[in-house]
Amino acid sequence: MEYLHSMIRIKNVDETLDFFTNKLGFIETNRIENEKGRFTLIFLAAEGDAQKAKTNKTPLLELTYNWPDENGKTEDYNQGRNFGHLAYRVDNIYETCQKLLDAGVVINRPPRDGNMAFIKTPDNISIELLQKGDALDVKEPWSSMPNTGSW
Repeated sequence: MEYLHSMIRIKNVDETLDFFTNKLGFIETNRIENEKGRFTLIFLAAEGDAQKAKTNKTPLLELTYNWPDENGKTEDYNQGRNFGHLAYRVDNIYETCQKLLDAGVVINRPPRDGNMAFIKTPDNISIELLQKGDALDVKEPWSSMPNTGSW
């Protein structure tokens, strides 16, 4: 058995791609438009996995966009937390969180311990960010920053 990808449903392609590609640095590896099924699949690789993704040697994130119905309505995905979360290892938890904050992303669970943080996608999917290797030394402003919302 081989792990292939995780799939999350999204409501707005542009907003979600901006989040994953411009703010988190993911790379789009493939896109499938299915007229008959009325959906779009967008496959993304984390920046550190982009080269491996070219040879199908790494798990991917699949974004599924179900097209609006004949009345222009899309399904409401307000229970994203039921999915659980995606998890990614980062080289420096503080630098990553600062970059995300600067880009307007809310840090729902700050990296107070120098090891773990949580953010959410525009579709309310939780993402856990974990420090590569040992936890970094605890430091401000992170150590006293409160949680925001749920994660």
